[in-house]
Amino acid sequence: MHMSDTGSEEAVLQASMLGGLRLTIGPRTLTQDENRAQKLWSVLCYLLLHRDRSVPQSELIDLFWPEEDRANPTSALKTLLHRTRAMLESLFPDGPSPILSGRGSYAWNPEVPCRVDAEEFEGLCIRSLDETLGREQRRELCRQAEQLYQGDLLPRLSTQLWVVSLATHYHTRYVELVKRYAALLEEDQSFPQMEQVCARACELDPLDEELQVLLIRSLLRQGKSTAALSRYEAATDLLYRNLGVRPSQALRDLYREIMDVEKGLETDLEVIQSQLQEAAGKSGAFVCEYGFFQQVYRLEARRAARNGTCIHIALLTVSQPGGGVPPLNVLNQTMDQLLTVITASLRRGDVVSRFSGAQYVLMLPGASQEDAVMVMDRILSSFRTKHRFNCLELAYKVRALDIN
Repeated sequence: MHMSDTGSEEAVLQASMLGGLRLTIGPRTLTQDENRAQKLWSVLCYLLLHRDRSVPQSELIDLFWPEEDRANPTSALKTLLHRTRAMLESLFPDGPSPILSGRGSYAWNPEVPCRVDAEEFEGLCIRSLDETLGREQRRELCRQAEQLYQGDLLPRLSTQLWVVSLATHYHTRYVELVKRYAALLEEDQSFPQMEQVCARACELDPLDEELQVLLIRSLLRQGKSTAALSRYEAATDLLYRNLGVRPSQALRDLYREIMDVEKGLETDLEVIQSQLQEAAGKSGAFVCEYGFFQQVYRLEARRAARNGTCIHIALLTVSQPGGGVPPLNVLNQTMDQLLTVITASLRRGDVVSRFSGAQYVLMLPGASQEDAVMVMDRILSSFRTKHRFNCLELAYKVRALDIN
């Protein structure tokens, strides 16, 4: 891809495409707000991003008039380029035409130097990977690139197929860069800056679990355990609802670290007792995150081994008729409805946690095999009564807790 051209800042067209579209030369600026014709801007940006060559007329027609008769698109393309030149006159009132016509092709005029933020961003990313550079130099390159990335490429043109591939390319570059930059900031214990960088990245790509891990870690290292827990809960909910996947082991390990910190913070016994009484006063099953469920499991296993009591574990799975995971929008609604039924059907001593996007795991202390099966049948029956138009399948498995 064409890198930055040379020339004085006054004479160089600054093309900002990350997070929006803005063309600036000297004191003059042009944005999409002044002309909302998407095809016009698409052709202009395509020529800008391929200004190292002449673009054949047939290439532009294939891109922007793919299913139309070739005679009309040719005329339409000429009209569009005429309108584009007219729009650019506000930026180049006395200069040469920025778009040249050739034999069956169009090109950006090489006498009109241009700098594109997306290309500069990529150049900084590539340089930041150079291990021969000093560590501080690489960190500074990361900082500059992160600041330059103001959002995904050409968001108002995001439905254009040629934009999708390029936007994905730059977005991937950005996510990789943030992870490298965050690692450098963590090594330097620059945790507030690490938080700021990762928080912005999580807004742009909330479903990248590694970014969520880095953000939570930056909060923990600053002693912000409550904020870390809140972010953890939001991240796990996002993963369940949008991808239908369980949090990774790295994310679950952070949960245990958060819990260890939280337990070590409160030293006032009256406050602790008040919190415990408030939690104990809630009716229905105890709903918790799976990392906490694992701790309860270990505790109950020890108690059962010592007292000789019986505890059963149940796994409740939602699936499509005939098998398979349901579409996420249908699955999420069903899982919310199912949790309401589960908590209302169980006792206060029972524990429930989401195990995967389509599963809940339940712990039933003091329940025999027959009791556990009866409870699960009651949950299924209650769900079918309240949501009889829901056609998804519910199935469960029950087994005794392993106390060995």
